[in-house]
Amino acid sequence: MKVPTKKFGIFTAIAMVVGIVIGSGVFKSAGDVLARAGGSLPTAILAWLIGGGIIIFSTLAFSIVALKQAKKSGIIDFVEEVVGEKTAYLVGWFINFVYFPILVGVLSWLAGSITNTLVGLDGDYTWGFAIIYFIGSYALNIFGPVFAGRWQVSATGIKLVPLILIAVVGLVVGLVNGTTIESFTIPATVVSSAGTGLAAAVAVTAFAYDGWITALAITQELKDPKRNLSRALLGGALIVVFCYVLFFIGLSGVITNNEAIGLAGSLDTSVLAASRLFGNFFGSVVSVLILVSVLGTLNGLTLGAVRGMYQISVKGVGPAPELFTNLGKKDQPYASGLLSFVLAFFWGIIWYGNFQGFWGGFMDTSVLTIVFLYASFILVYFNIVKNFTELNIFKRYIVPSIATIGALYLIYGAFVSDPRMFVYFSIIVIIFLLVGLLTYKQKTIVVEAKSEV
Repeated sequence: MKVPTKKFGIFTAIAMVVGIVIGSGVFKSAGDVLARAGGSLPTAILAWLIGGGIIIFSTLAFSIVALKQAKKSGIIDFVEEVVGEKTAYLVGWFINFVYFPILVGVLSWLAGSITNTLVGLDGDYTWGFAIIYFIGSYALNIFGPVFAGRWQVSATGIKLVPLILIAVVGLVVGLVNGTTIESFTIPATVVSSAGTGLAAAVAVTAFAYDGWITALAITQELKDPKRNLSRALLGGALIVVFCYVLFFIGLSGVITNNEAIGLAGSLDTSVLAASRLFGNFFGSVVSVLILVSVLGTLNGLTLGAVRGMYQISVKGVGPAPELFTNLGKKDQPYASGLLSFVLAFFWGIIWYGNFQGFWGGFMDTSVLTIVFLYASFILVYFNIVKNFTELNIFKRYIVPSIATIGALYLIYGAFVSDPRMFVYFSIIVIIFLLVGLLTYKQKTIVVEAKSEV
């Protein structure tokens, strides 16, 4: 088997981690974190710091696993080597039937929301734009994968611009006009309709910090991975946490706490901040850059989603592996992509129902799916303590223990935010996992991907 070239140095690896993690989440979550923090800016900032600490120890724990399995790449391979094939299959099933399709639907809605604001038409056409982006993203990744890859590279650099602009300029303006000090000292009078508290606010940050697990794919191509992988993950995570906190403080310089809570859960907080800082025209330019950031994240998620069932089936497990490993005439997993499209549409309907009052509350699947993914990581952390006997005390006990505490804290925060919606989501996930369990069959041979001639 051909081994990938060791081509990434430490600084390139750090840049990749930063580029992968920073996306649309911070623009969406800013107001929501403040709302769950009870309107207190210091509490919200503490939530961002704790959320960042959780991903730091999570990345360190997975870097330990990645180095033990240096010939592997990707979360499913790592989980399989540590906790076994069957558990890894269910984790992969969750990722491809719940995690990916939920986030694709949510990102399509976010892109539609900001487009609706930018276009300025009479009426709300958010869902119309969302459907266009949803279909377009799948069409691009299924039928035009080369262009989709080029678009992903371009969007990675662009999405850092609005974050840095709002963070730096907002901080300066806020300190000059006193808005930042006022935001720190005077809590919002508007109360969140959901559960509040530090834990609830930390749970919301999980959406903004999501994506770090993808960075582990560079393990095989990293120079001196034993020394550089943990440094790259730690360095990248620290930069992300710093940028997010600075961005959040920058927002407070031009957006009052009450305004931020009123716009919670949408991109309107960032759009409003951009227009106030840079005027209508340049504010719109910054908003377009935010839209590019969202679309770049959407493209990356769709790229992974359309290959989800293929990646499961190529291992020779799951339903109809021959169907899902057939790549067609253009070496594309069409069956896998079509299944992902249907799943994303299903979860998109659930997200739509939040705004129509279908569930009697807001089932924030964007946060819950990430929290549940962290819950599955606890199995990995436990096995580091149990089986990695050659490690020192810090790596074997302290890192996985803190990562476990962080995962449990996220679960607790998601539960106290809205216990009923947490239970509803849990039931849906359990149903999906039961279907996965019923379709599981012992791997006998690895299925070889087939292309039609």
